[in-house]
Amino acid sequence: MWRRSFGTGSHAVDALKEKKWDALVIGGGHNGLTAAAYLARGGLSVAVLERRHVIGGAAVTEELIPGFKFSRCSYLQSLLRPSVISELELARHGLKLLKRNPSSFTPCLDGRYLLLGPTKVLNHREISKFSRRDADAYPKYESQLERFCTLMDPLLDSSPPESLQGISSLQERLKNKVHNSVFWTRLLHQAASLGQKDMVDFMDLLLSPASQVLNNWFETDVLKATLATDAVIGSTASVNTPGSGYVLLHHVMGETDGDRGMWSYVEGGMGSVSMAIGNAAREAGAHIVTSAGVSQLIVDDSGKANGVLLADGTVVQSSNILSNATPYKTFMELVPQNVLPDDFTRSIKYSDYSSGTTKINVAVDKLPDFHCCKSIDGLQYTGTIHIGSESSNSRILCDFFSMEEIDSACQDAVNGLPSRRPVIEMTIPSILDKTISPPGKHVINLFIQYTPYNPSNGCWDDPVYRESFAQRCFNLIDEYAPGFSSSVIGYDMLTPPDLEREIGLTGGNIFHGAMGLDSLFLMRPVKGWSNYRTPLPGLYLCGSGAHPGGGVMGAPGRNAAKLVLEDFKKKMN
Repeated sequence: MWRRSFGTGSHAVDALKEKKWDALVIGGGHNGLTAAAYLARGGLSVAVLERRHVIGGAAVTEELIPGFKFSRCSYLQSLLRPSVISELELARHGLKLLKRNPSSFTPCLDGRYLLLGPTKVLNHREISKFSRRDADAYPKYESQLERFCTLMDPLLDSSPPESLQGISSLQERLKNKVHNSVFWTRLLHQAASLGQKDMVDFMDLLLSPASQVLNNWFETDVLKATLATDAVIGSTASVNTPGSGYVLLHHVMGETDGDRGMWSYVEGGMGSVSMAIGNAAREAGAHIVTSAGVSQLIVDDSGKANGVLLADGTVVQSSNILSNATPYKTFMELVPQNVLPDDFTRSIKYSDYSSGTTKINVAVDKLPDFHCCKSIDGLQYTGTIHIGSESSNSRILCDFFSMEEIDSACQDAVNGLPSRRPVIEMTIPSILDKTISPPGKHVINLFIQYTPYNPSNGCWDDPVYRESFAQRCFNLIDEYAPGFSSSVIGYDMLTPPDLEREIGLTGGNIFHGAMGLDSLFLMRPVKGWSNYRTPLPGLYLCGSGAHPGGGVMGAPGRNAAKLVLEDFKKKMN
C-alpha cells in the first residue's frame, strides 16, 4: 500500500535529476509533507526525499506482525492544527478520526479505578469516589487551562517575531519592525483580556513544577498522578522539575472535530495522517520519493544552498531546501563543515536531545482483564490506561498511583537505570479501529518511561537485556490485569537508540529536542533563528525542532512553507 502510493526505486530517483526544483524537502515526516503540500499549492515544484521505505517519520503505520498494524511511534491525535486539516482537506484525502470517550482510565491495586473523559457528569462522579472537593475543583482547573490555551493558540499558527538576520534593505527592516510590533501588540492585548489574576496563574503554570501546580489544585493522589503524566511524557523531566507545569496545557491544547481537549485514534493508525497529507501534497503536484536518503547538502561558491547529494550519489538541485530532520542531524551531519557560524553550531550541538522514552507495540490474542473493573462495559479500554509506579507499600497503605512514584521512576533513569517500576501509558486503538488487527485480537501501544539512552547496567543492543525490560513492563501490567503476559503474541520495541537509528530522532527524543522553556518560541531551535530560516541562505528548518515544537501538529511545516513562499516571491521580483 505504502510503496504503491509514492515513488521509489531508480525511476523515481531519475526523475529527481531532470530539473532544478523550486524546493526540496528532506524527510517525509508529517511536517515535511505538510510543507510540501503548501509549497506545491503555492505553485512551486517540490520534491520530498524520504530515507525510509515508507513516509510518515514518527507518524507511521507498519505491519510488523502479520495482520497487526502498529502506530510505531506517535499513537494519538489531537494536536494536528485545525487549519492544516481544513486547508488541506484531509478528510477528503482519507483522514478519519475516532473520538475516545472516556479518554482516561487509571486502575488501582486496591480495587478502585478512575475514569475521566469529556463529560462533566462522568468526571464529577468518578473523582467524587476519591474526593468531593477535587470533583468540584476539576472543572475549574480545566476551564483555566482552556483560557490559557486561547492565549497560546495564535502563537502556534505563526512564525515567531524574529529579528532580521543578515544584510537587509531599509524597506525590509521597516516591514519587519511593523510586523513584530503588531505581533507583540496583539499578544499583549490578549494577555490583558485574561486579567491580572489569570496572568499571574499563567506565569505560575509556566515556571512551576507540575507537582506544585497539581498539589495546589487537588488532594487525591490518583487524580494528580493521572494528570501529571501529561507534564512528563516524552521527556527526561520529573514532575518536580521547574517548568514542567506548562506541559499540563497539552491536556486541553488539542482538539478533534472542534471538541477541545479531545484526543482521538486515527483509522488505519497514525500513518493515515501522513498518508492524507501526502495525498494532498501529491494532488497539488509534489513529487514524493521514498528510499532516497540525503547524505549531504550542496553549498555553492557564493555560500548558498544549491541542492543535495543522495546516499546513492545522485545530485538533486534546488535553491530552497527545507529540512524536516532534527536540528542536530541537519546542521551537524548534513551541512558541510565550516559553513555555519561557530556560535550557532555550538548551540545546536549542546542542545538537549535526551530521551527517557521507549515504545513497545504489542499484538495480543485478547483484551487485558483489569481486576478492578468487572462491571463497566468495556469503557476502560477506550482511552489511555495509566499503569503507575504503585509500590507494594502503597497497597498496604491504601495509597494509589502517585506523583512521588513517578519521580522515583525518573530518578532511576537519572542514575543510569531503566525504571524499576516504569510509568506506562497503554492504549488499545483496535477497540475502535477494526482495520488494524485480526478479529478478536488487538493492537496495544505501550508508551514507557523512563529508559536512559545508555543504561549503566547493560546495553539495548543485547537481546537478553531488551527482553528482560519488556518482560518487566508486561509483569507490571500483570499486577493490574492478571494474565496479560500470556496474551502477548509478539511485540516491537523501540528504545531511545532504536528511535534514533530507525526513525532518525537524535538521542531518541520524540520532539526533535527538549521542550523546556529554554527551548521554545524565540529560543527554538536556538535564539536568533526561531523563524525557520538558518545561517545557510536557502536552507530552512520545517520539523519539530522548529517553533512551535513536537507532537503531530503540522504547524512547523505550514509556517515554514508560508515563509519560503514569501522569500521565493521576493527573489522572483
